[in-house]
Amino acid sequence: MDTFEWNSGYSVRFGLHHVDFKNPSRPRTPKRSAIYYAEIIRNKGMPLSKEDEFLYGEFSKDFAWSVASASYQIEGAWRADGKSLSIWDQYAHTPLRIGNDDNGDIACDSYNRIEQDVTALKNLKVSHYRFSVSWSRILPDGTRNFVNEAGLNYYVRLIDALLVANISPQVTLYHWDLPQVLQNIGGWENDTIVEKFKDYADLLFQKLGDKVKFWITINEPYIVANLGYGYGTAAPGISSRPGRAPYIVGHNLIKAHAEAWHLYNDKYRASQGGLISITINSDWAEPRNPYKQEDVEAARRYMMFYGGWFANPIFNNGDYNEVMKSRVRERSLASGLTQSRLPEFTESEKQRIKGTFDYFGFNHYTTILASPFNLPISQQTYDADRGVASTTDHSWLGSGSFWLKVTPFGFRRILNWIKEEYNNPPILVTENGISERGTDLNDVWREHYYKEYINEALKAVKYDGVDLRGYTAWSLMDNFEWATGFAERFGLHYTNYSDPELARIPKKSTKYYRSIILCNGFPDPSNGSPPCLEPETEGTTAPTVTTPPSGENREEAVSFLGLEISPSDAEIALYVEFAILIAAVLGIVLLSVFYRKLAKKPKMSNF
Repeated sequence: MDTFEWNSGYSVRFGLHHVDFKNPSRPRTPKRSAIYYAEIIRNKGMPLSKEDEFLYGEFSKDFAWSVASASYQIEGAWRADGKSLSIWDQYAHTPLRIGNDDNGDIACDSYNRIEQDVTALKNLKVSHYRFSVSWSRILPDGTRNFVNEAGLNYYVRLIDALLVANISPQVTLYHWDLPQVLQNIGGWENDTIVEKFKDYADLLFQKLGDKVKFWITINEPYIVANLGYGYGTAAPGISSRPGRAPYIVGHNLIKAHAEAWHLYNDKYRASQGGLISITINSDWAEPRNPYKQEDVEAARRYMMFYGGWFANPIFNNGDYNEVMKSRVRERSLASGLTQSRLPEFTESEKQRIKGTFDYFGFNHYTTILASPFNLPISQQTYDADRGVASTTDHSWLGSGSFWLKVTPFGFRRILNWIKEEYNNPPILVTENGISERGTDLNDVWREHYYKEYINEALKAVKYDGVDLRGYTAWSLMDNFEWATGFAERFGLHYTNYSDPELARIPKKSTKYYRSIILCNGFPDPSNGSPPCLEPETEGTTAPTVTTPPSGENREEAVSFLGLEISPSDAEIALYVEFAILIAAVLGIVLLSVFYRKLAKKPKMSNF
């Protein structure tokens, strides 16, 4: 336990148990290290439990393997063929909003490169491809007053190319790029957006529904509401009403989703036979100390304010969860308001919203550690309402994104959370992946991420009975990653932005993800080499490149002092050698000066 540490007093703590020296009873609370050490003692070492061991097995025969993208992140052609501005066009052209002042004007130029994208998809052997439609490309003024046939034709051609390649399109209606003209009249804060979204959805169902059998209404409403209208770190960049705007926006997003679902269900389902739902995102929250009840409660509160915010109305009872309702109401009233800042659904709206799903679309990347964090009542914001501090464990592997830690155990736990909270709905993972920065195509970290996360998903299916129907990797290629611009790379394919052709170059992980898809999971190596892992006929797949591509930081080896090293290393070595030479010269000069002064000193006479 923490003790009196000599000259340091009580400021330095070595203990496995935290001691509260301010409390006369000196209570001892186990730290996470105590729990870990207890497990080592109990297990007489570090053997893995059966459920922690790698699981060999397969997913269901009709399991959907997919990879994803989004319109603003890849299409480019920001003003081509009649497209109007979206909120991301406006936001990205605002100084200091995006890292390196990047924007999606060109991005991956997918609007002009359908063939390249489909070739990359065929190389992966995916059965599905998830992409989104740009609302402002189809309806420049946000309404059906004018339909931009040129923009619509891009998606028709893309879908046709996918079907020829035997790849099923998964179409997202809204992946954050609202027409700017609609934002000018309030955007998602204006409840007239609900009918406008319904009209937009109606057009797409009518024009594309004969060929599209898998629809997503809205991607990650949490990001739209809280980052777009609360923190202001995503388009449209509004942060002036953090205590009200996110909840109003979330309210309208839920109603818009429900209207689009009912429209498809009532008007198109019988003839088109597709599926439609929403995609919700959430991190998993683990109590910072599982033995502290306040941390356990903080973790549950985190989940209810994140994934539960949108899941509960749609997948449960048509209304917000009680944790969220009570917290926002209590803090609103305590601040002097007469009603909660969280809007209320009418009884008819609850019935309209409840059950508007065919599956649970789910995006997941990482896990956090939760503990209570209470802000004063004067702070009327989403974070203050939630009252949770989120941290991470220093032992978790990182990525190219500060927020993304590699925590595969959380994937299985959050899939089980969905199962328990929402009566085991069919789940389709619509995004999961990891980022890096730089040009290394030997992305072993991505192979590790997919291996561990997908295996935890398999455990959730085999051990826990989670009804998982499909998995989607994010993303097909490196693209515009929102506020970080092009710095963070999530792609299975490397996008060479300095190449006029914007080549999509397979990273090493493409081969690994393809093998998981071909094997439909993880075949047991003790049964011999399965047919799915046999080498493919030469020429059937694109080559995997393991060196940085030409034109973007490619470095050839050079000879330096008899060694073969990169030019950048040679340059550094040359600077070091030059510095040593200068230091040597200065040393000689100083010794010379010192010697001369010493020689000029008068000699002391002997007595």
